[in-house]
Amino acid sequence: MKLSIIYIIILFLPLSLEGQDRYSVVESELDNLFTRLISAKDDIARQRLNDSICGLIEEYAESRDIFTHSFNNLRYLGQITSPDSLLKIINWNLVLENFRGKYFSYLIMKAGDGKNKIIPMSASYRHTPGSEDTTYSDSDWYGALYYGIKPVTSSAGKYWVVLGLDYGNPAMTRKLIDVISIDEKDSVVFGKKWFETTEGMKYRRIFEYASTGMMILRFSSDTSIVFDHLVPIASETNDNQVYYGPDYSYDSYTYNNGIWQFRLNVDARNIE
Repeated sequence: MKLSIIYIIILFLPLSLEGQDRYSVVESELDNLFTRLISAKDDIARQRLNDSICGLIEEYAESRDIFTHSFNNLRYLGQITSPDSLLKIINWNLVLENFRGKYFSYLIMKAGDGKNKIIPMSASYRHTPGSEDTTYSDSDWYGALYYGIKPVTSSAGKYWVVLGLDYGNPAMTRKLIDVISIDEKDSVVFGKKWFETTEGMKYRRIFEYASTGMMILRFSSDTSIVFDHLVPIASETNDNQVYYGPDYSYDSYTYNNGIWQFRLNVDARNIE
């Protein structure tokens, strides 16, 4: 799709500015695009506006300041930077008609040559969750909005544990814990067989619960994750996560001896 002359001017204007002035222009334009996106009347208009957002994010992702700068006033744009300043994730979702939608995510990695390694990804909403028993790449990514990140270094290399949110099924909400790494071919990999469960070791954890409910899933330290224990609302709904919700107790994962060990019914105030 060809960009309009107006958009081309907007896209390259920030490159002629310096410092915060440059980023203020980008932030203002992104805010305008997201505002128009929310009020757009049809999917064709939404797709065009989203293309413009992608263009601005791609330009921004090339910046040398990407790991120290964040937009402060963009409600619909998620931005997380790993504490080691080696990985930043920018993501958002595009809501379409008939309960459809897409996730857009940019993984930005600091490279040794001074240039950022930028990995753009997109995925359509899916009613079924991704698998806990396999790895994914940027080309078959399951789709999510990531809101938390921590680096973990093991004997096998460098990894980033991420927390995410998925609205792909309108009847329920999903939250997840996953792992991002770069393999020997310099390709991104999602998942590592690290997570202890009663059914064996999993590559990631995915939690599903009623869309009307709320679930806490957060890092409590660099090596621990705490989350609500989910239970069926009634005994006859045991096999349907649409009717699951928290019971006000907490479980956790703690990184120990090279794996994320599961702990049931923990005191969330005392996890380290």
